Amino acid sequence: MRKTYETDAGETEESLRTWLSGAKKVVIAGVGSSLRRDDFVGVQIVKNLRNKVSGNVSLLECETVPESFLEPISDFKPTHVLIIDAAILNLRPGASRLVKPEKIAEVPVSTHILPLSLFSEYLTEMMGAKVALLAIQPKETSFGEGLTEELKKTARDLTDLLIKILPKQKPYSSREPNGCKDGNNPDNL
Repeated sequence: MRKTYETDAGETEESLRTWLSGAKKVVIAGVGSSLRRDDFVGVQIVKNLRNKVSGNVSLLECETVPESFLEPISDFKPTHVLIIDAAILNLRPGASRLVKPEKIAEVPVSTHILPLSLFSEYLTEMMGAKVALLAIQPKETSFGEGLTEELKKTARDLTDLLIKILPKQKPYSSREPNGCKDGNNPDNL
């Protein structure tokens, strides 16, 4: 019997806000194949986020090999890693759910060489980062290019949500810890 996950947009937003509370540096890893229609949704969201998030967020288009990005993830030293991927949730197309690391192995995803559960386990153990999967129900994953209309809308909606809730750049403080004046503050130039 297949497991069915109940969720709605409000639940996803609340889960993401809770999970991201206290985040200082976040990696967003978009996973999926451009040749499998809606499987590409994770990468599409990362593309949508380009130039719209702060320097405290690293965006990676991992496609089908997230394990190839371990070094850039490690170099960024994230507090949080959010993997975004299409997954069979037995929900309506475009529905999403935040999945904690210990549950990732239960979520069927199929286009990756290394299971996401091993990838997330490595990130948690070796880097001490909080890891979660933002799983999105695809409509169509047969060979072909381009997201279905339902997944295009989901990609836009989740992009807008992430822009709102991801950590922002720390504002410049005129109080320097070493007692120096704020000569580097652009407002004083």
